[in-house]
Amino acid sequence: MPFLNPKALAWLVESAVSTHSSLIGRAAHAQIIKTLNTPLPSFISNHLVNMYSKLDHPNTAQLLLSLNPVRSVVTWTALISGSVQNGHFSSALLHFSNMRRESIQPNDFTFPCTFKASGSLRSPLTGRQLHALAVKAGQISDIFVGCSAFDMYCKTGLREEARKMFDEMPERNIATWNAYISNSVLDGRPRDAIRAFIGFRFEGGEPNSITCCAFFNACSDMSDLRLGCQLHGFVIRNGSDSNVSVANGLVDFYGKCRQFELAEMVFDAIIRPNDVSWSSMVAAYVQNDEEEKACLIFFRARRVGVEPTDFMISSVLSACAGLAGLELGRSMHALAVKACVEGNVYVGSALVDMYGKCGSIEDSERSFDEMPERNLITWNAMIGGYAHQGRADMALAFFEEMTHSGNDVIPNYVTLVCVLSACSRAGSLEEGMEIFESMRVRHGIEPGSEHYACIVDMLGRAGMVEKAYEFIKKMPIRPTVSVWGALLGACRVYGKPELGKIAADKLFELDPQDSGNHVLLSNMFAAARRWEEATVVRKEMKDVGIKKGPGCSWVTVKNAVHVFQAKGTSHERNSEIQAMLAKLRREMKAAGYIPDINFALYDLEDEEKETEVWYHSEKLALAFGLICIPPGVPIRITKNLRVCGDCHSAIKFISGIVSREIIVRDNNRFHRFRDNQCSCRDYW
Repeated sequence: MPFLNPKALAWLVESAVSTHSSLIGRAAHAQIIKTLNTPLPSFISNHLVNMYSKLDHPNTAQLLLSLNPVRSVVTWTALISGSVQNGHFSSALLHFSNMRRESIQPNDFTFPCTFKASGSLRSPLTGRQLHALAVKAGQISDIFVGCSAFDMYCKTGLREEARKMFDEMPERNIATWNAYISNSVLDGRPRDAIRAFIGFRFEGGEPNSITCCAFFNACSDMSDLRLGCQLHGFVIRNGSDSNVSVANGLVDFYGKCRQFELAEMVFDAIIRPNDVSWSSMVAAYVQNDEEEKACLIFFRARRVGVEPTDFMISSVLSACAGLAGLELGRSMHALAVKACVEGNVYVGSALVDMYGKCGSIEDSERSFDEMPERNLITWNAMIGGYAHQGRADMALAFFEEMTHSGNDVIPNYVTLVCVLSACSRAGSLEEGMEIFESMRVRHGIEPGSEHYACIVDMLGRAGMVEKAYEFIKKMPIRPTVSVWGALLGACRVYGKPELGKIAADKLFELDPQDSGNHVLLSNMFAAARRWEEATVVRKEMKDVGIKKGPGCSWVTVKNAVHVFQAKGTSHERNSEIQAMLAKLRREMKAAGYIPDINFALYDLEDEEKETEVWYHSEKLALAFGLICIPPGVPIRITKNLRVCGDCHSAIKFISGIVSREIIVRDNNRFHRFRDNQCSCRDYW
């Protein structure tokens, strides 16, 4: 290699930093040792410290610094900056302290690094000390030092100090405004973020991609579609919509505002979508209950070579949970392992949630136990999984472990909903009421509509329908759809049509277009043999244009989803299904099964009613599963409505006759049938 002068060698070192290449850096270092005399010139030593620090070789960087006899603020700042860049925040502050011991004064590059370190460590005491040093050194008026001090105060939760810092700044650049807007959003103050954006525009500021994305986040937090659309118009006018970061922010904003069609429009217009674009679109579909589309867009991303990220995989796992797609979820689990992200706390939490919602509580427990760290979402997912299964004992055990394990996880609003839901579904009235009454005192959580709905459901399921109604009348907040829906469901189960009519009327006021409430009221009158009133309810639905979605059940066999509707005969293997149903019917009658004709919804003869309930969609799906799924493999059925009482009794009988485990997920809970028993213990 020809002789290289010191400037050329310094350039070679810097090229190693820009290309993130340790190999080039070490080769350059070797050439420097070979070419130059020791001790190395100070500026070359500074370049080497900077390179090793930025490439995350902190020990080598520190050794080189110690070998440099003329250490300056530039040398130390290179070491501190690299430590911060690679997330070694405590080391950065230690290096700063050592620099001060050598009586070297920090400069306008050093302070921003140390402020970032203290902010990332959430250390307000250190941040205040640094602020005092910056004032003493006359550096605080520098726009970058002031901005980083302001950002530190925001991140350490010192709102008053942050506000004073912002007000006293002699000059504010776009980074300062972005810090104000972004931190306001992160701190749960979206209106402050909006006001700051308006102030920024009044001062003539031109927003960049960071500003726009922060503003979109503020709008989505407030569900302010109109305001977000106004900014969308603004970025179209100034041409910023072609910026992929702005487009990603738009996709995220429209998804959170439940406008997934607009999110699709923005996504389709991105010329070169990056992994954030794809992840945002997947999340937008999941947030809008479009789980199938979420899976399809994920497969599209894979086909064009996008590597899955932890955020993308956790979003797809949520879609699998919504679809009850256990096998697809297992495939995503395998992909997470392959991508080395299964240890990520968000992916792990999504796995716990997915397995719980797909009815595989054992896999949920296994995923929970294997997680290297757990957060509140993880614990809520596990407790929620037990709630879906009606396992109040395990839900309460995990709740107690969560609150007493010393892991700094504090129960939140959702935790208590999961726990009370578990108590409700398992009929644990006494435990549920005790937890509800201790929410404020023990956990500092004010009961909300979901908690009250759980109590109404709990009382109703226990047969205390009148007591549930009295509880509603004494609620300190206005009863919601979920509260009246729980009462209506209890009236249906326990044959209380008069009280059910009151609950239904309240539901019609709150949500007049929901067909489910009308159907439930009609079914309740039908079960009570009040056929005329049942007919009137259905006629009213027809008169106001409310259409009931068809009840259907589906089962997955060899990656194909087979969907069945009541009395359906269109399946290609219908003859085999009918033969299997006839065989089961004979064996069940021999075992003493009597159909519950109260679940026939029309005024028919008893024999016709028996035939009607026999051809409900879940029975058709079960017959098909028995034909196609090998013995020993559980049959998993999903239904879009609540499983009826006759089907529940029938599947219990069938599980014993065929010696199979049958898992049915309806729109309310899981039912795990085995040996003539159901996990819900006939209480759902």
